[in-house]
Amino acid sequence: MVLAALIHIPANVGYAAVFALVAVETMGIPVPAETALIAAALLAHDHHMDIGTLVVVASAAAILGDNVGFAIGRHYGRRLFLAPGPLREHRLKVLELGEPFFAKHGPKAVFLGRWVSGLRIASAWLAGMNRMRWPVFVLWNALGGIAWASSVAFSIYFLGSVAEHALAIVGPAAAAVAAVLIVAVVVWRWRRHRRGRAVELRGTSSGGDAE
Repeated sequence: MVLAALIHIPANVGYAAVFALVAVETMGIPVPAETALIAAALLAHDHHMDIGTLVVVASAAAILGDNVGFAIGRHYGRRLFLAPGPLREHRLKVLELGEPFFAKHGPKAVFLGRWVSGLRIASAWLAGMNRMRWPVFVLWNALGGIAWASSVAFSIYFLGSVAEHALAIVGPAAAAVAAVLIVAVVVWRWRRHRRGRAVELRGTSSGGDAE
């Protein structure tokens, strides 16, 4: 299992493994990249890897892999879907629907697809195949790659043993989603508390001025 394997190898090999798996997955090949990132974040929590380096490595791999996947989709995707053979009508329908969808929702699909396993694998070559403009893709792909790597790695890193127990019960993908949601709720509650305190202070200041 990738999780166990990463825990028992040196940190420098761990970085290389995370980079390779994330890059390969985003090129369009299904490999356990998110599991590797989660395992590495747990190692970072135990001080065997550096969390900042890990996020940079995973972000760079995601951006690089997606751009390769985009190029593959742009040059070969349409040929594959237009080729004679089984399910050609269905393939043509995918192209017919895909191009207007990416014209309208491409940035959201590329960015948000990072957190969905199937879309994380396919969104880059689908964007290329459906003629999404490359500068637009590069921007949203970079933002998505950095946000995904940061949210997953830092969530697991800060939750530590809580995340490890969740992994054992529900599996890596569900644990990653749960970790991100927990951190998001904590941040939301903290910001809400700060806003409440600011309102109270303004009210106190106004009352003092009135006197």
